Amino acid sequence: MRRLPFSPRLAAASKSTLSQAARENESPLPQMPPFDYSPPPYTGPSADEILAKRREFLNPAIFHFFKKPLCLVDGKRQYLFDDKGRRYLDAFGGIATVGCGHSHPEVVEAVCNQMKRLQHATILYLNPAIADFAEALASKFPGDLKVVFFTNSGTEANELALMMARLYSGCHDVISVRNGYHGNAAGTMGATAQGSYKFNVVQTGVHHALNPDQYRGIFGSDGLKYANDVDDIVTYGTSGRVGAFIAEAIQGVGGVMELAPGYLPAVYNTVRKAGGLCIADEVQSGFARTGSHFWGFEAHGVVPDIVTMAKGIGNGIPLGAVITTPEIAKVLTYRNYFNTFGGNPVCTAAGHAVLKVIEKEQLQQNALTVGSYMKDRLIALKDKYEIIGDVRGRGMMLGIELVTDHQLKTPAKDETLYVMEQMKDMGVLIGKGGFFGNVFRITPPLCFTKEDADFLVDVMDYSLSKV
Repeated sequence: MRRLPFSPRLAAASKSTLSQAARENESPLPQMPPFDYSPPPYTGPSADEILAKRREFLNPAIFHFFKKPLCLVDGKRQYLFDDKGRRYLDAFGGIATVGCGHSHPEVVEAVCNQMKRLQHATILYLNPAIADFAEALASKFPGDLKVVFFTNSGTEANELALMMARLYSGCHDVISVRNGYHGNAAGTMGATAQGSYKFNVVQTGVHHALNPDQYRGIFGSDGLKYANDVDDIVTYGTSGRVGAFIAEAIQGVGGVMELAPGYLPAVYNTVRKAGGLCIADEVQSGFARTGSHFWGFEAHGVVPDIVTMAKGIGNGIPLGAVITTPEIAKVLTYRNYFNTFGGNPVCTAAGHAVLKVIEKEQLQQNALTVGSYMKDRLIALKDKYEIIGDVRGRGMMLGIELVTDHQLKTPAKDETLYVMEQMKDMGVLIGKGGFFGNVFRITPPLCFTKEDADFLVDVMDYSLSKV
């Protein structure tokens, strides 16, 4: 069914402000769950002063959400607080980064204790923090994946993984998936297949395969048909050999797009026959976020040759990692390779604390239970509102795609921004993504409760009713 063009200005004029709802005999506004924390009064510069400094001294490429950007100064568990003391339910988690919850006391304690003893000495010297965390992290992987190199971000991790794969295979050609995002440095920008994240710089040897998109893809959920495109790339686009294949199990920036079932096993088989290594980008889907598994690739029944990670690994501390087999890891010994801050004792202390908290508080099980509950409620919204084209994802990594026409799947870009603004005004922060910018991204801290999920869905329901 076709919809009339959406006008935020007309919508605002016709509905006035949210505070008028009660006076218009509408349903009462959803109420945020109670929370037993009040932040100390904020006494710093105003939001306008901060914005002015940002505009003058920070690169203009740094953008912000919302017409009037939020000034966030405090956080606790699944909540954030602005400079006025107002509380917001954080359903974006710093872009799938804050897994344990904001300012988790055990993570904070681990960081502070390490800071008091030793802040930095480089990996040229022995320190228990990096060794203990590497051992604990390796225990989370199957097979021979047990050798770690720590980085500072997901981009760094993917850059290193691609270089290692090319060195090990002796081949420069890399295959990635359209709509995927793997970073913004020269090498990872090549693997990234979204035009808005690509600059006109040298990005050689990368082939982009059809995206096994179960919603918009030409083959629906038939992963094997999409996998045939990788076979064609090897046959027609390379010498018959490839260096690596890299993919996210669930595309994060790409709009929480889970790869079609059967795709990864078939592609891994093709790539390995061509002499390449298989890289799993777990920067967003890792560390229990999907609930059903600790790592996203596990849901597809595959074991990669290299796994990259960041974001949730440090709960907000700058940290990333590449894990692989001892045999593959040796390629870095053929020349000097070094990272000044990789494996920093403060960062690795935080990472180790994150693993302990996930296990102690059973956050993976909570992600599965609450995430499944929330997804069911969102699917019910899809039945209620024609503008919702798709609800997808796993655990605490969910996507809601808005379209103005179900048959044509026309992206509802303006409506997406409007609903995000309305939800923010009602105290809920969500993200957006997808190639067209019309997908809500829900990636909250893994301590999210059913009450939080109900509040989020109720606020989205109310906001969609105003479109």
